[in-house]
Amino acid sequence: MSDEKPRVTGVGGVFFKTENPDGMKDWYKENLGLDTDQWGTNFEWYQGGDPSKKGFTQWSPFKGDTTHFEPSKKEFMINYRVVHIEKLLDQLKQNGVTILNEIETFDYGKFVHILDNEGNKIELWEPNDLEYEKLVIGRTK
Repeated sequence: MSDEKPRVTGVGGVFFKTENPDGMKDWYKENLGLDTDQWGTNFEWYQGGDPSKKGFTQWSPFKGDTTHFEPSKKEFMINYRVVHIEKLLDQLKQNGVTILNEIETFDYGKFVHILDNEGNKIELWEPNDLEYEKLVIGRTK
């Protein structure tokens, strides 16, 4: 990873608004086989560059009145997995991209939020998959 260009490497999560998040999780569990937990589910996969390493993509319905996606007015937010989040953020600033907050660091990764050119809120995540896996309950394989 140290010599890779700062960039997106995949989809880290899909988040969307619904009037009944629990009902939505139940519907997807019953009809499409998703193994859901309180947050939704995690699609577990293996990284193409190193098929011995797991990766995760989070799927989460949010209450319709959530403010988590603001300032975007859209009903969804995409999370992208990235490498070198600090260097990527420097590039984005140089390109005039709107940065919504400072990088937040947790055991399971680093996060920052930006807006795309149409005002859609995007979450960037530099994951620590080994630590993230310890938190994962709902897994859809």
